[in-house]
Amino acid sequence: MGAVAPKFGCRSKMTTGVIRKMVVEATEPVSYWLPMGEERLEVQSLLGSQITLEFTGQIYCIECGRKTTKSFNQGYCFPCLRSLAACDMCIVKPELCHYDQGTCREPAWGESHCMRPHVVYLANSSGLKVGITRASQVPTRWIDQGAVQALPLYEVDSRLQSGWLEVTLKRYIGDRTDWRAMLKGDPSQLDLLVERDRLLDQASVDLAECQLKIGSASMRLVDGAEEARFKYPVLVYPEKIKAHNFDKKARVEGCLQGVKGQYMIFDTGVLNVRKFAGYEVDLQRD
Repeated sequence: MGAVAPKFGCRSKMTTGVIRKMVVEATEPVSYWLPMGEERLEVQSLLGSQITLEFTGQIYCIECGRKTTKSFNQGYCFPCLRSLAACDMCIVKPELCHYDQGTCREPAWGESHCMRPHVVYLANSSGLKVGITRASQVPTRWIDQGAVQALPLYEVDSRLQSGWLEVTLKRYIGDRTDWRAMLKGDPSQLDLLVERDRLLDQASVDLAECQLKIGSASMRLVDGAEEARFKYPVLVYPEKIKAHNFDKKARVEGCLQGVKGQYMIFDTGVLNVRKFAGYEVDLQRD
């Protein structure tokens, strides 16, 4: 997938480019590539090496490509933040989707992203949680969250419906990943089928009401769902979590000890690659 061959010996400049969220593939362990401009670096080939990532000071919007002094919502310039449906509040809170009200910022985008089948699922990342994603984003979404296990619960016809279901289930189970705990190691394995049955029993009354709202044909329990499991390419998990931040310190350097979720794990701290999408970075390997 366009990986750049590693270079050994003295410090060598591998590439400079605008980074994006890492591309993943559900292999064992999970495979990662770091997009840098037109290149894709195979991250596993860098494990155990001394790496330097240096922010050049240049930031470009991941949507329109315009140069900007500040990035919003993981890679957008301010005009795109104000105009794009992908930056609307309903992306964070799907139960607020307003496509059906005719007020979507970009109706065509809404049709291709929100008015599509969505999956409501259970995952084990830093513990048990509920979440939603477009059906087409399974299993990428689970990997991006650093889940070690995941199990589909329901399939629905739109993002709004998945938001209603998630709000219903959040009364009984959390919907967030503790990213610090996730990066300290894998959580204890759970029997997700048992957890699913327990949750469906606890929430049965509320789920029946939600089904009346969504419609029985549009709220489909995923019968015979199989649990997905993931292993991540991590040599050593950190005991303490320190987050690197290009906005505070342009240079990140250290031994790359692993990758999990959208984080690169160094012996000097962790870097949330997705947070800095659109930043131009120089990567070197000792």
